Formats: sequence, C-alpha cells, structure tokens
Amino acid sequence: MNVPKVRSLSGGANQSGLRDYNERLLLSMLLRNGPMPGSDLARRAGLSAQTVSIILRKLENDGFLERGAPQRGRVGKPSIPMGLAASGAYAFGLKIGRRNADLILIDFKGGIRAQKNIAYDYPMPDQIFGFLEAGMADINSNLSPLERERVCGIGLAAPFELWNWYELAGAPAEEFLRWRDIDLREQVSRFSALPIYIMNDATAACRAEHVYGRGKEFRDYAYFFIAAFVGGGIVLNHSVFEGHQGNAGALGSLRSTGPNGESRQLIDIASIHLLEARLEQAGIDKSILWKQPQDWSGLTRYVDAWMGETAQELAKAALSTCSVIDFEAVLIDGAFPENIRFELAERTSRYIANQDMRGLIPPKIEAGSIGGNARALGAASGPIFAQYLLNTNVGLAEVQ
Repeated sequence: MNVPKVRSLSGGANQSGLRDYNERLLLSMLLRNGPMPGSDLARRAGLSAQTVSIILRKLENDGFLERGAPQRGRVGKPSIPMGLAASGAYAFGLKIGRRNADLILIDFKGGIRAQKNIAYDYPMPDQIFGFLEAGMADINSNLSPLERERVCGIGLAAPFELWNWYELAGAPAEEFLRWRDIDLREQVSRFSALPIYIMNDATAACRAEHVYGRGKEFRDYAYFFIAAFVGGGIVLNHSVFEGHQGNAGALGSLRSTGPNGESRQLIDIASIHLLEARLEQAGIDKSILWKQPQDWSGLTRYVDAWMGETAQELAKAALSTCSVIDFEAVLIDGAFPENIRFELAERTSRYIANQDMRGLIPPKIEAGSIGGNARALGAASGPIFAQYLLNTNVGLAEVQ
C-alpha cells in the first residue's frame, strides 16, 4: 500500500497522489459499517463529494462494489447506497490446530464459500501441506475462471513455535520437532503461486471477531479463544494489536497460582485438552469433542465441571489483563458449541463479581460470535486486508 507521508488521522485526503489510501479507506468503512451512499461516505471520511464519486465509480467498475436499492424520503433525488460486492475478491485461509486443520475460502465480505477439515491426534508437516494442496485444488476446480482470477492469496494461522506442542499434545518429541525446521511460506510456495500471509492463530481469531463479529462494538478489549489450548488477542483503539514480534495477546501464558502455591499458566488450567483428559479417564473417545457439527449435549456431566473450573480461571485472567490496560470488555470465544460459549461467558462474569477488584474497573464479559471458524476466517482475511483494506483502523473510530 502506498501510504502517504502526511495524512489526517481523522479522515482521507483529496490529493490525487493519495488515492490508493482513500480507496482502502472507503472499502474499510463499507466493510465495517455496511452499505452507505457516497454523500455519507464523503462526510464521514472528510473527503470531497467529487473525490468519493470518482473512487466509487472506479471501484464499481473494477467489481469491488455494487449498488443497493435507492433510498427515498430525502429532499431531491434518491440516494443510492454502495456496498462491497462479495465477488470482488476471494482468499484461502488455513488454520493449523492441535486436533484438526480447517481450510476455507472466503469472499470479499467475509462469507465462507467453501470449507474442508481434517482431524488428527497431532499435526505433522507432510499431512498438513498435503491436505492444503489437495484442498485448494478441489476448491479451485469448483470456481469459475473469473473467480479463480480474483483469489488474492492464502493466509496461514498457526501457533508460534509449533514444535513446543509435544509436551502437551503427547506426540513423540523427535518426530514433532520437525516443525522447527519447517518454513511455512516455502512449503506452500511449492504448489501455489498465491501471496502468502502468516499470523498467530489466536491473533487471527481475534481479527475475525473484530472485523466480522461483535468485536466492532468495542474500542478496547481482551479476547480469549479457547481451543485445545487457550490463546488470545488484544484490540486497542479499534485495531488488533499484534506487537513487535506478532505475539501480543499471548494470554495463554498468563500466570496463576495452584493449590500448593505452584506457578501455572492459563494454558494448563483453562483449555479443552483438560476436558479431553476427563473423557479419557471415563473411557470416552475424546474425538467426539471435535466432530462436526459439534454437539456436546451428551457430555453434560463432564462439560459442566470443566466449565466451572475454566470460568474461575478466566475471571482471574480477565482482571489481570485489565490491571495493565483499562479494557472496557473481555470477549470469550472458542472451538465449542454456541451454547457453551454463552454459558462460559455468563459463568466468568459471575465469578468476576467475587474477585478482589481493588484498584480495578471490572470489564464487561461478553461471548464472542464467530466460534470454531474464527482462526481460519482471520487467516483468510490477511490477504484481503493486505491488498484492499486498511490493516489498521486508524481514523475509522472518527469516521465510522
């Protein structure tokens, strides 16, 4: 993106040399707010009506925008809202998880057009990249030539240092350590010429919630995503904050004190792998937790106890994050059924009320809205943001 050296943080710029930025600004506003007439876009973005009209016409001609039904009721001729065209661009997203991998194709509006899944005891490189290559080929075979031309890239969502999973995943160390020498970008480039974008998996989930979910309702919040292992993300001033090395919001590493005074990480006491262990002890196949569509209704005895312990730890972790940044909310999402998401958020909220909150303002505890596809969806949004949108929402707080 051709970022201008000087621009207003509260809107766009009318100079012709900054047009690329202005196109991205308008597209980002439409993604965030939905269809709007050009006059509203001009006012909110601080651009002239003529500048916005020219940009919208070009974007429509290029296939990125579509016209809505005329809005009547105002003085003068009806205004026509412009919105994103779902067929404007597509992107692949791959989530590499501890128990399964998801491959999706999304459209320009974030709609999932195709999806494939593979389950395993633990991920190995050959299996993952074979699944990705075959899955992309199969999805591409069902696209029209124009749709294939509009696929702009592939995003990969994976935890940093995959090779450190073996202690918790149970994989043989010498076999699983192969990930340490794997270059994700190089592996994918062997069978695809698409641009490749790599993101931490929990940060990707946070981005999906922020862009496509209810995260846009809040300015600053902490985001917990609970899968086999818990992770998280941070949103500051309407922007997902990735940190210097892309590992900000590593909330799974938050410390807690055990019953005997030992130091523990949140990942060891608030993750689905603990529920897996409960099921194994009861002689129940743990893979039932990951079967799609997910249905945990037959596991209430085990799930209820797990939720109680997890909610207590999330309450402590939520207050710990708020002691560093005054978050207005904490969002809780995860790779589990929707009813579990809401129940877990409700229990966490109740537990927070019983915590020592001296010097703190308790945040709102809210359930996320994306669920199990959050990591793959966030990964797929990477190529679209990089090529068509603003990677941060600088200025959008004022112009939304």
